[in-house]
Amino acid sequence: MLRTLLSDDLPRSRWLAAALLAIVIGLALAPFLFPGAKSLNVAAKICVFVVLAASFDLLLGYSGIVSFAHTMFFGIGAYGVAIALTRLGSGWDAVAMGTVAGLASAIALAAVIGLFSLRLRTIFFAMITLAVASAFAILASQLSDVTGGEDGLNFRLPAILRASMSFADTPLFGVRLNGRLLDYYLVYIVSLVLVLVLLRIVNSPFGSVLKAMRENPFRAEAIGYRAVVYRTAASCIAAAFAALAGALMALWSSQTNPDTVLSFDIMIDILLMVVIGGMGTVYGAAIGAVLLVISQNYLQDLLLVANKAFAGVPLLPDLFHPDRWLLWLGIAFILCVYFFPTGIVGRLRSD
Repeated sequence: MLRTLLSDDLPRSRWLAAALLAIVIGLALAPFLFPGAKSLNVAAKICVFVVLAASFDLLLGYSGIVSFAHTMFFGIGAYGVAIALTRLGSGWDAVAMGTVAGLASAIALAAVIGLFSLRLRTIFFAMITLAVASAFAILASQLSDVTGGEDGLNFRLPAILRASMSFADTPLFGVRLNGRLLDYYLVYIVSLVLVLVLLRIVNSPFGSVLKAMRENPFRAEAIGYRAVVYRTAASCIAAAFAALAGALMALWSSQTNPDTVLSFDIMIDILLMVVIGGMGTVYGAAIGAVLLVISQNYLQDLLLVANKAFAGVPLLPDLFHPDRWLLWLGIAFILCVYFFPTGIVGRLRSD
């Protein structure tokens, strides 16, 4: 049963299996294990970014495609839901229409970019995707009548997903059973299903062709596989999953703006997640997303504790100042790349 669920792609490492099990169970029980608005928000972001990083790994790790437009598709999915909920009201029909519209737009745009650009060399394709993503971000900032401009859009969710919706008068293990909790489990379950679908895709004959083209595109072409067609299909699939991740983010955050769904910083984060976890492994995207999102949200708190602990010691309080969290994050990334050149999952599977 487990083998079928994981598409025959077992962890092949006790430590990796334990880590993945801890992530799945930890996220499932996060509202009860780590009560509080911040921890719940971190858990929801982890769910969304696992899907986003895994879909990007389909391009980079499995297909060898370097794209800087992945956040654009993420933003399209988020804005699709946001615009629909703003214009059509806070019903499930608006959520469905916004999700479908964002999904269709992302796939169509990915197909156009792929068919016209994937014939070029890797670096030129990367530059084209960067230009398109930058233009889209500028467009989203300027079309204030549609996207809300720099301020973005704030919207109301369906009534059942609002914090004001209560399902029980008595808290369960100290946690209120309300719409916010239901919203989290909606994000969690959909994200888990999407990751399992991605596992099925990369372990299918289609995924095998993508890996063959990554290793030797000329040989794959010689035996009858058209690289442009397969890579464009991979781009469309990755864009679809990124758009769905964006829709989940919109349903969780109740607002969208260029900084939260279209920023190039998000693209860098996704790249780091894939590299840290291990390229060419959906599991690596999950590990990388968990580590990076937790670091971004709790590293400052950890440095604050260290800063107070070293009070009175020369230099050390300044070195561990919370404002220097990016420095320590960079050091951690360098050490991770040095000790895990094939990513954490690659290293665990080789032991």
